[in-house]
Amino acid sequence: MAEQNRLKEEDAQAQLQKFFAAIPREIPLVLFCEPGKNEPFAEGARQIIRAIREITDKVSLREYTLDHALAKEWGISRSPTLVFAPENFKIRWLGAPLGHEVQTFMEALRIIGRQEPDLGKEAIKVLAKLDSPRAIKVFVSPSCPYCPQAAINGIRAAVARPDLISLELIDIQANPDLAEQYAAQSVPQTFANETQIGLGAQPEELFVASLAALEPQRVFIPDSDAEEIVCDLVIVGGGPAGLTAGIYAARSGLQAVVVEKGVLGGQVATTPMVENYPGFTQVGGKTLVDIMVTHALEYVKIFPGEEVQTITPGEVFTVTTTRRRYKTRAVLLATGAGYKRLGAPGEERLAGRGISYCSTCDGPLFTGKKVLMVGGGDSAVTEALHLHNIGVGVTMVHRRESLRAQERLLVSLRESGIPVLFNSEVVEILGEARVEAVRLKNNRTGEESTLPVDGVFIAIGYSPAVELARSLGAELTPDGYIKKDERHRTTVPGVYSAGDVEGGFKQIVTAAGHGSEAALAIFEDLINPYWTNQKKR
Repeated sequence: MAEQNRLKEEDAQAQLQKFFAAIPREIPLVLFCEPGKNEPFAEGARQIIRAIREITDKVSLREYTLDHALAKEWGISRSPTLVFAPENFKIRWLGAPLGHEVQTFMEALRIIGRQEPDLGKEAIKVLAKLDSPRAIKVFVSPSCPYCPQAAINGIRAAVARPDLISLELIDIQANPDLAEQYAAQSVPQTFANETQIGLGAQPEELFVASLAALEPQRVFIPDSDAEEIVCDLVIVGGGPAGLTAGIYAARSGLQAVVVEKGVLGGQVATTPMVENYPGFTQVGGKTLVDIMVTHALEYVKIFPGEEVQTITPGEVFTVTTTRRRYKTRAVLLATGAGYKRLGAPGEERLAGRGISYCSTCDGPLFTGKKVLMVGGGDSAVTEALHLHNIGVGVTMVHRRESLRAQERLLVSLRESGIPVLFNSEVVEILGEARVEAVRLKNNRTGEESTLPVDGVFIAIGYSPAVELARSLGAELTPDGYIKKDERHRTTVPGVYSAGDVEGGFKQIVTAAGHGSEAALAIFEDLINPYWTNQKKR
């Protein structure tokens, strides 16, 4: 084991040396700290920078206290604050690159060291048209797997237009007062010129469009000269089903691509701990996703941050995304399922202001506070236990008289002492700028009561992402999932489905199995298209 660990460390060091060898310019960093203020974050920043400086001399570091002249000149008042290449860019990190934000930090060094934003042509065109300053604030958390995408969008924009764009990455754990001030109780959140322009991770085109308009944008239409990719199979969705399908399709000899609009791994990426995936007694959801993605990349090209806008059927399908067009012989919809909304008054208005669907992302902000967990299944109990373990005062509420979670989770719940309000429903979420209380109704007695809380976490299931299937005219089941046969064929020839979007058991291993089945079926069908045989009859 010791020898294996040594070899892994040597391999990691070699990879980092290769990473920095490809960076042509020095990256000066300036760290401002005040003794006794946020010391764990300050020390965390020092340690990661020291570790990098042992590998490369391309990163330099100066450290000052908050009473230094430069701190006053640059308007820096928070400890720690990390400033990147101040002679060239206006990029600051209020906090430290810990957890998932190590990814953000390394990408920042690469982009700044190369002084190339690595943005797509369409995004560059939007930023080129800016004619007034944009001060960006991105609220992030080390525990949030969605945050690096939002933070890196900001970094790329600040490097692309240093004349007009400044950026502050704000760690909500190091700066809870700022999170409170901006009511940023869900991460990532992006502000520009004090206006919220993004809630959650955004594809880069939607980010720059929102930045230009100073309001959230939902659709980005690329120019007609968008790049085109020709392939055998487009897999829409980068969760376990889509990633597994990509591996099996490529191993069968198909040229396949995976297109994912959000975070690779889907719901798994935000699961605190997975205990039922074969081969792992316990594994963090994000860790499992990283393993899957690394494996898939050995076989298939993955295009994250691209949202499919239209799929046009024909002998050859045209799939249009926010980035480019794809010409393909078949399409696999592995679009999964999104968080189901509660539908109570106040939920939409207070989204991101105390209402959350991800305890991993937003839980640390509520440490020492009281929250409500709505739901009664495995996800609700798992997330309630996670919140309890990080010091959040959590109460569960469930509309039935018993929970539907696995017995092992129920045992842990009982041992934790987390209270459960049975036969109760949230009928309204109360608060002005943020969540302040909920109004509950007892289903048996009809009695209503008000419970003061600082946040509401909702885990009541998922709604299948069937918009693309519906736009193609594919039939759905009575429950709203994609209707398919035993070979994962939808009712539209050449279009297949896999994973949670089909309904059934919503398990990681099940989705992966469906992905492999669908890929093998597609391979056989492309050799001998069943729709051609049907026409002959």
